[in-house]
Amino acid sequence: MNIQVQPEHKLSSVAPLKQCNVEKKEVELILVKDQNGVQYTSTSIVPAPALRAGLPAAASEEERETWGKKIDFLLSVIGFAVDLANVWRFPYLCYKNGGGAFLIPYILFLVIAGMPLFYMELALGQYNREGAATVWKICPVFKGVGYTVIVIALYVGFYYNVIIAWSLYYLFSSMTHELPWLTCGNSWNSQNCTDPSVINGSLLGNGTSYAKYKITPAAEYYERGVLHLHESRGIQDLGLPRWELTLCLVVVVFILYFSLWKGVKSSGKVVYITATMPYIVLFVLLIRGITLPGSINGIKAYLNIDFNRLNNLEVWIDAATQIFYSLGAGFGVLIAFSSYNKFNNNCYRDALLTSTVNCVTSFFSGFAIFSVLGYMANKHNVKVEDVATEGAGLVFIIYPEAISTLPGSRFWAIVFFIMLLTLGIDSSMGGMEAVITGLTDDFKILKRNRKLFTFATAFGTFLFALLCITNGGIYVLTLLDKYAAGTSILFGVLIEAIGVSWFYGVDRFSEDIQRMMGFKPGLYWRLCWKFVSPAFLLFVVIASTLTSSGLKYDDYVFPTWSNHLGWVVAMSSMLFVPFYALYKFLTVPGTFKQKIAYCITPEHEHHMVAEGNVRQFKLRHWLAI
Repeated sequence: MNIQVQPEHKLSSVAPLKQCNVEKKEVELILVKDQNGVQYTSTSIVPAPALRAGLPAAASEEERETWGKKIDFLLSVIGFAVDLANVWRFPYLCYKNGGGAFLIPYILFLVIAGMPLFYMELALGQYNREGAATVWKICPVFKGVGYTVIVIALYVGFYYNVIIAWSLYYLFSSMTHELPWLTCGNSWNSQNCTDPSVINGSLLGNGTSYAKYKITPAAEYYERGVLHLHESRGIQDLGLPRWELTLCLVVVVFILYFSLWKGVKSSGKVVYITATMPYIVLFVLLIRGITLPGSINGIKAYLNIDFNRLNNLEVWIDAATQIFYSLGAGFGVLIAFSSYNKFNNNCYRDALLTSTVNCVTSFFSGFAIFSVLGYMANKHNVKVEDVATEGAGLVFIIYPEAISTLPGSRFWAIVFFIMLLTLGIDSSMGGMEAVITGLTDDFKILKRNRKLFTFATAFGTFLFALLCITNGGIYVLTLLDKYAAGTSILFGVLIEAIGVSWFYGVDRFSEDIQRMMGFKPGLYWRLCWKFVSPAFLLFVVIASTLTSSGLKYDDYVFPTWSNHLGWVVAMSSMLFVPFYALYKFLTVPGTFKQKIAYCITPEHEHHMVAEGNVRQFKLRHWLAI
């Protein structure tokens, strides 16, 4: 049998070998380094993961499951990254911030920060084959970051599933003889409800946006028929969960559970539908949209280039935050997904492909949205800016109203809400998989009972989500949306980038990638990881903190205590970082200096600490690129 030993790597006491199949296992050649060179000592049969990760045989465990096919992984990543924000946030941001000019800071931040962070997380998960918490065996003191992103992913699941439940409710409501948001006179309508056909520019008056006009049938159906917001006086007056939305939430949670209960073997098949359906629907909606009168005005407004807007710092902040949240780095999802890849998978190509697809989708969806907004503006004889909006107001009020005026409106409504449903489901699947993988890799009892733990996670998110489907649930959802994954996720990824690039080392990380794919990342990627990405994240953290304002929902201003509660939610995830670092420092043995060394040295190199050979205590470690 021909065994070829790769050149000795200074950073590992175990040299990786080329793979040789011996009864579906691999041969590991253990090398011991001494002052006279490398000496052969022994061989042993071990499973692949230990060999690949450069770990001793004792550290090896059962073979980790992998994706059924490469396309399963790609669709899962695309499905997670392409979510509701691609449809309801990016097009409006682009329109508001200078149209085509907004693409300049957007693409700049994609190239210098978005893609490098995306690539870093995919490579980190694939090489170490661990979830968001246990991947920090590369630098144990940072394991708290893993818990931070897991908790954030859990928080997001609490309210994100509610938005999917709204989409499902609207989908069921579309399967009626007449769309319920078409006319006034229903049980939920107020006396002020106004027929949209009589609303025009002259009726609205100066300074009033049609998008903010809350007494149309579509607006009242959303706020009074679905949310029952009129029955709540504020966040202090929630009421009981709405039974119709509770049933929809149950359906959503069951879909998530049965998509995830068997791991990537089951979720990898679900994304064949959930990741591809939005593209089919977006294309169909675009074709229909551009045939409507006034659609060209909407598209012109979307693409109108105003370079003067680039002088405004807010535009750059919007571009930075949008690219960060759009790609989904930092939620632990990319690490979890890539940990199920084959060891030699080309995650570099995957990072470039999936991040590009995500951003192109955002831009493409703008045409489908603004062609319809142009039609709405034309129909009511107002400017496009009067109907342009973002968020739930766009997809649950303005767009449904536009659809309701078309021939075959029920069909278009069903198609549109199927798109929203599929956009949400695979993103929620990703978040829940990050929680499940992160904790099952850390606690083996959970791994042995994955199906039960998956059910417990899904049921737990369901119970907390009930708060968001009460009469005042929209206020709880607004609070969680702002604080659960705002500054905290930015903080988490900043610490993650510093941990990988500075403490573990960009050079060592690059060698890990070389072991997987046979080539080392170029200087550009290494510079981005070490300097540009952390600086970018620091800029976004500071900017988001300085521009942060108190909670509001339309004209309702939240009480002061609710903002304090929001910061408690945010801090509850961020505090894992310092608390775990302190715990780790206090529990490792040795002198003060040795404790520091054990905390920042990869676990498989802890024997070097006892020898006094600590890489991080040398200047060349910090200067290496």
